[in-house]
Amino acid sequence: MSTALTTGGDLYRLVGRNLRRETRILDGLIVNTALPVIIMVLFVYVFGGAITTGSSGLAYIDFVVPAVLLMSGGYGAALTAVNIAEDMTGGMIDRFRTLPIAAWAVPAGHVLASVIRNVMACGFALLAAIVLGFRPDASLTDWAWVLVVLVGYVLALSSVAVLWGLLVRSAQAAGAFSFVVLFLPYLSDGVVPAETMPGALREFAYHQPVTPIVATLRSLLLDQPLGTSGWVAAAWLGGTVVLSVPLAAHLFRRRTSS
Repeated sequence: MSTALTTGGDLYRLVGRNLRRETRILDGLIVNTALPVIIMVLFVYVFGGAITTGSSGLAYIDFVVPAVLLMSGGYGAALTAVNIAEDMTGGMIDRFRTLPIAAWAVPAGHVLASVIRNVMACGFALLAAIVLGFRPDASLTDWAWVLVVLVGYVLALSSVAVLWGLLVRSAQAAGAFSFVVLFLPYLSDGVVPAETMPGALREFAYHQPVTPIVATLRSLLLDQPLGTSGWVAAAWLGGTVVLSVPLAAHLFRRRTSS
């Protein structure tokens, strides 16, 4: 019990350290919160009038908001790769190794801080969407599930980001992961209907993980039938966490023991 409490305290302090570090990087904080909102304004007011939502029949803002929420949380989660790469290459890990803390608490602290920070960023993006005219019909239960999906998405991407940050050897290389994550929703059913895309791209959009996650959020926020998208999204998110967490833990032990 004493060991568990000590490790819990270590994890708490590491999460606090990572959150404080993010608040001191003002430009990154602005980009993380403002970029998805700017994208949403651009699509709703500039392109929205020229984009149809296909068989869904939704107003464009109702169609695109779930994808913007994933962009908001996903971009910040992807930057976790940069944070851990900086720790690995900047000497901070050597300092941690001199302290009596559990090794797994270091990457776990990055992941938990990312979940807290980026779920809050999703909330900010949702408030901006409501200001722009988005009117969700979700019940209290639906809102709870929306939170679960967003937490799961940020957790999955943060875990993969930690893995990527441990694989590369510089913060610059780690930053490449954020561009992949930011633009993946564009190649899904989130920004434009996948049914309007050409053959190969349409098949990719239908079978990549963001599409069922977007569909799940859209159904929950607009109180529509969920279908099978919820189970598919849960399988993608759960499978990503189950695979990436032990791999990241193994790689972290390998790099810090060498």
